[in-house]
Amino acid sequence: MIDDIVDGFAFGGDYNPEQWTEDVWIEDMKLMNRAGVNLVSLGIFSWAKLEPEEGRYDFTWLDRVMNLLTEYNIKADLATATAAQPNWMSVKYPQVMAVDEKGLRYTWGSRQAYCPNSLIYRRGAAAMTRMLAEHYAAHPALAMWHVNNEYACHVQRCYCDTCAAEFRVWLEKRYGDLDGVNETWGTAFWSQNYSDWAEVMPPRYTSAFRNPNQQLDYDRFMSDSILSLFIAERNILHQVTPNLKVTTNFMPLFKHLDYWKWAEEIDIISWDSYPDPHDPLSPVMNAFDHDLMRSLGAGKPFMLMEQAAGRVNWRPVNGMKHEGLMRFHSFQALSHGADAVMYFQWRQSRRGSEQFHSAMLPHAGEGSRTFSEITRLGAELKALSALAGSRIESQVGLFFDYDSWWASEMETAVTAAYPYVEEPLHWYRSLRERNVPVDMVSPKTDFSSYKVLIMPRMFVIDALPASRLESWVENGGVLLLGPMSAWLDGTGAVHPGGAPGPLRTLAGVRVEDVDPLPPGTSFSVDFGDGRPLAARNWREEIYAEGAEVLAVYADGPLNGGPAVTSHTRGRGQTRYVSFRPGPEAMDRILDPVLERAGVTGLLETPPGVYAARRIGVDGRSRLFLLREGEGRSDVRLPVEGFTDAVDGRQVGQVLSLGSWDARVLNEPD
Repeated sequence: MIDDIVDGFAFGGDYNPEQWTEDVWIEDMKLMNRAGVNLVSLGIFSWAKLEPEEGRYDFTWLDRVMNLLTEYNIKADLATATAAQPNWMSVKYPQVMAVDEKGLRYTWGSRQAYCPNSLIYRRGAAAMTRMLAEHYAAHPALAMWHVNNEYACHVQRCYCDTCAAEFRVWLEKRYGDLDGVNETWGTAFWSQNYSDWAEVMPPRYTSAFRNPNQQLDYDRFMSDSILSLFIAERNILHQVTPNLKVTTNFMPLFKHLDYWKWAEEIDIISWDSYPDPHDPLSPVMNAFDHDLMRSLGAGKPFMLMEQAAGRVNWRPVNGMKHEGLMRFHSFQALSHGADAVMYFQWRQSRRGSEQFHSAMLPHAGEGSRTFSEITRLGAELKALSALAGSRIESQVGLFFDYDSWWASEMETAVTAAYPYVEEPLHWYRSLRERNVPVDMVSPKTDFSSYKVLIMPRMFVIDALPASRLESWVENGGVLLLGPMSAWLDGTGAVHPGGAPGPLRTLAGVRVEDVDPLPPGTSFSVDFGDGRPLAARNWREEIYAEGAEVLAVYADGPLNGGPAVTSHTRGRGQTRYVSFRPGPEAMDRILDPVLERAGVTGLLETPPGVYAARRIGVDGRSRLFLLREGEGRSDVRLPVEGFTDAVDGRQVGQVLSLGSWDARVLNEPD
């Protein structure tokens, strides 16, 4: 349904007909119809084909493809083709190429190596976007627009002189004058004071540690610079085709762009999912990303824009997807709120850098196992079309913040042993094992509807979101505040009095010091029953300032000191956890919080089976059950009367799931 782009779920993938002769195009159309494809992403890397020379455009081949799509009743997610500038541009205007932190300029011959602040690139991209929009505005195959592709995937930061000049403009708008910059960056340290704007540069390669506040601002500046590329093209598309939606595809757990800020500018959230079949953690990471993408869109259905039908080609070891795994990944996306199941790509390339990346139609052709699975999936998605547009309801919000990610992983940070994302993932995994639906939230999110908020490693927080949290807790919310939280304010300066900064009164604790430990190091905490439970990696020396102590450290230099505290405020409560809990300790922390807030899991399932629920606009709900792993598992349903949403058959109260299986059930009225 995705805003009426197609009927039901969108199903298809990247289509690159320019790699093939026209006789293959007809075969493609017939096989797409057989597979149930109703949407293709078209022209993503076609700039050189559409503009072979500067100012000379040739859309004749794309016209024929668009007409074929219309003939075979397939819609186009038409790209602006700006993800890779043509070689003629890079050769004629070498300043369009990005520069790395050591001052080396990239060369052409790959993709996406442009400087985001290059006026030449921007003018060329705008011209191409307008030409495409005006040419295809009324074409019946055009369903939506796809701007660029995987922004910043390969070049996250440019350090050229053009970017330096734009950085100064950005800083002046933010701080007003150099005094503001000097104050914010703490340039009194190491004699870094700036007396002229010309002295201010990007954080290029230096002899020792770079200024962390400067780096944080440059991360923000680059995210804003790249976002401005998207906005420029989107504005043209909205002007020419105001009735069409515009998207660009995000990436999994991608550090370099503030997707919360980006999401405010995008009509439909879409992303590319490539879980590693060899990584046992990839299913939970993939689920986390799906929930993040849904949350970025304020709960609206999102698009799974790319996934692999089989193996990829860019890992050190590129494992295949055995039978059933591709279907599992697709249903996992649906269970977290996707309204589109798309792939890279439709037909597997014979040449080029991704010739060994799998496709819906692989080298082995239509008789392959992969194409057979694709065809089966297309039929299932059609049968499930009534689910399109349905949503997921969550009572738990989990904070995920890009400022905190950037700031806590600086080269001057307390530890480099634990990446930022490990903390929210740790809590997410425990909630998922309880089948508790989760939304990701940011400091700007309206979290008034949540019963529980979990804030792990919220390294950067200002007074405003802190005051909003105080009101939320006073009105009955339960806040779980994790370690390494509320260290810095929005400028990157340490809060006066240390952590947890503006949350100190709310939490009723003060953090004196922290003790990051070598990976794998464990220690014990005691919840008052004399049975120490395992914790690991990180611990903090904290002191209660009005909070009740729920658990203490049971060994080591902090032995007997507070480890978990609880502080009541109004009708709510804040619990501070000063370490990373092991499984049993997590149970002792999380279960009482969920019980106090009245939050329960959707269904009790055996290990390796996960449940999710989507609720339609008609109020009807469908239950997803996914078997994550090998072997068979039986799930007991709470009542009788469930039916299979694909074939309509009645299912028993005990449902058996095979390896990497997925079922969708209509819940009884």
